[in-house]
Amino acid sequence: MRVQVVIAWPHRFEQRELELREGASVADAVRAAALGHEGEVAGYAVFGAAARPETPLRDGDRVELLRPLLLDPKEARRRRAGAQRGGR
Repeated sequence: MRVQVVIAWPHRFEQRELELREGASVADAVRAAALGHEGEVAGYAVFGAAARPETPLRDGDRVELLRPLLLDPKEARRRRAGAQRGGR
């Protein structure tokens, strides 16, 4: 089966197209992709849905390596709102 493994940053991304055996898991795909960003990964998703390393994959799946948040979402929203108020 064919799967994609992707990791993204604000202005770039890396991806690998893989051919894996039937019944392969997220962990198998990550290992086979060998992107070398293990320390940057906070979790996994398959087409945007949270996944665990043992999650089985299907042909055509896209495994996304999730990075840790750089800023708390509530704090980011406060900053954006403050910038909009200050810009008026």
